[in-house]
Amino acid sequence: MVMKEQTEAAILFVCLGNICRSPLAEAAFRHHAELAGLDVEIDSAGTGRWHIGNPPDPRAQSVARKHGIETSHYQARQLEDADFHRFTHIFALDHDNLADIRARAPEGSRAHIMLLLDLVEGWEGQAVADPYYGDDSGFDDTWHEVSEAALALAALLQKS
Repeated sequence: MVMKEQTEAAILFVCLGNICRSPLAEAAFRHHAELAGLDVEIDSAGTGRWHIGNPPDPRAQSVARKHGIETSHYQARQLEDADFHRFTHIFALDHDNLADIRARAPEGSRAHIMLLLDLVEGWEGQAVADPYYGDDSGFDDTWHEVSEAALALAALLQKS
């Protein structure tokens, strides 16, 4: 994966509705980036528009809180054309969103687009578990996956 210098890095995490997986990925990466002392822009978005302006799912907020991170102030937003020029890297949380993001990428996009779990050795090509229709334990599983990817991403940015 090509990484920009850490002062230039701008990272966007994208799932479908921006209320479960991508805000958890954003929260996990914000935490790991802060611990690593990285200067990086971080955000999340959804390919869909159903939840625009809403905070993360209460179960997502709860699992983030268990790890000392407050996400109640996050607001869902939809991926927009400007994101492809603003962010150096756009990480999709699953294959459907990856395909949608790539299809929407405008000519001249600077963003490198890939699956988030491609960052984790042995998890390449896998989607982050979607906990939305399951019970609370699914959010713990999702947290584990996005946290591992966030840690790997922070390590990559520290090296660049």
